[in-house]
Amino acid sequence: MEAYLIIDIGTGNARAAVVSPEGTLLGVAREDIVYHQDPLYPEALYFDPAMLWEQIERIAAAALSQAGPATILAVTSTSQREGIVLLDGLGNSLIGLPNIDHRGRQWEHLLTDKSRVYALTGRYPTSLFSAFKLHGVRERRDDLWRRLHTVTSISDWIGYKLSGVVRYEHSQASETLLYNVARKDWSDELCSAFDISAELLPPLADAGTVLGPVSAGALGLSPQTSVVVGGGDTQLAIMSTHPETGDVVIVSGTTTPVNKIAGDYITDRGQRTWTGRHTDKETFMLEANAGVTGLNYQRLKEIFYPNETYAVIERELGQITRFPCVASLGSVLADEKTPLTKGGFIFDTPVSHQLTRAAFVWATLWDIACSVYENYKTLDCVSPHNKPYVWACGGGMESPTLRRFLAGLTGKQIRMRLNYRQASAAGGALLCNSALGRPVAAAGDAGVVTAVPDDDYGAWYDEWKKTRQLFTA
Repeated sequence: MEAYLIIDIGTGNARAAVVSPEGTLLGVAREDIVYHQDPLYPEALYFDPAMLWEQIERIAAAALSQAGPATILAVTSTSQREGIVLLDGLGNSLIGLPNIDHRGRQWEHLLTDKSRVYALTGRYPTSLFSAFKLHGVRERRDDLWRRLHTVTSISDWIGYKLSGVVRYEHSQASETLLYNVARKDWSDELCSAFDISAELLPPLADAGTVLGPVSAGALGLSPQTSVVVGGGDTQLAIMSTHPETGDVVIVSGTTTPVNKIAGDYITDRGQRTWTGRHTDKETFMLEANAGVTGLNYQRLKEIFYPNETYAVIERELGQITRFPCVASLGSVLADEKTPLTKGGFIFDTPVSHQLTRAAFVWATLWDIACSVYENYKTLDCVSPHNKPYVWACGGGMESPTLRRFLAGLTGKQIRMRLNYRQASAAGGALLCNSALGRPVAAAGDAGVVTAVPDDDYGAWYDEWKKTRQLFTA
């Protein structure tokens, strides 16, 4: 049996998946990523690349064991988009800085012409992005800065560990603030703005490029296995839906990015949206991101339903007949300049007997749906979306309640492919097919949720907005 190995480094966990060329999942294993606080900064987290690589070796072995006898034709990787790994001149991995590392926040004010940076990069410059992480290292980690020779994304670091070749893929480079998105190249102007030497940046490579064969002994793979350049996790998940230019795709994971596939470089006068490169050579991704959403749902499940399945939750959600409570849990709206730092649930007092554990989950899903809808409206304002459907993928879309909420709010069909739960792995298989010159066929549809008018939605939506304003105040 022929298969591919996909390594996926998310914000919360590392995952290895073995998939067939058709995208069928044959084996999967995961482990939580271990982060450490850096006491030299107020908001700095890092990971040990050596420890992460040991985890990758374990989960790859477990996934391959689950899959059974298989010839691994190719291996590729995907990862959280703003994370980076620093390398020294000998190729040793110094430190890993995840997307949730904000060691550069104290120096954001030093960048004077933020509008110019937005015009070139398609994203308003904040400490989320790699250039500010590097600035923070330079200011307070001289032990690392003096040894720094090369920086690359986490997914490209995995490609380097597997092949010995260092590259930076274009969708990942879009997240650095050092890359001209329209021109598809590193920018001397941006490097100068951040006082970062362009010599730290490796050559760029297209997703789906073959780096070479697997290095001897890497992950126990055959030296005949090809190492394929991967890309950002959102981009690979979007690939799994096989969208056309002009389509909108919702990726429901730890966060929920809402993306439109664009044929041109589009920016927003209000600087609310992001524009980056997709994994192909021509198109762009116009994005508004609802921030931490799926993680909220996962943590509330651990509180209210620690031993039950998601099917049990859905059954109890189906028994709710009235608006029990409303939540605002820190999601991000593109139209808001200041993120929420407080959140919670609002319900009538005295506490009603109808306020069940399912009511809190119901309010959480409604908060996610409304947040996604608000970001969808911003995206539609920047670049009108005229198609009658929206593609959706990611583990969060397993909830029929969430799908129904999104269809009702957007007034669009919610369409999914059969492999929507393992979207990044399915996207990785598509990249490997492309790299090896194999036919790329779209997976079948998992179903369509059609928008049904519901008079209650308007009242619930107004209640949600009032609650969010309360926490904003």
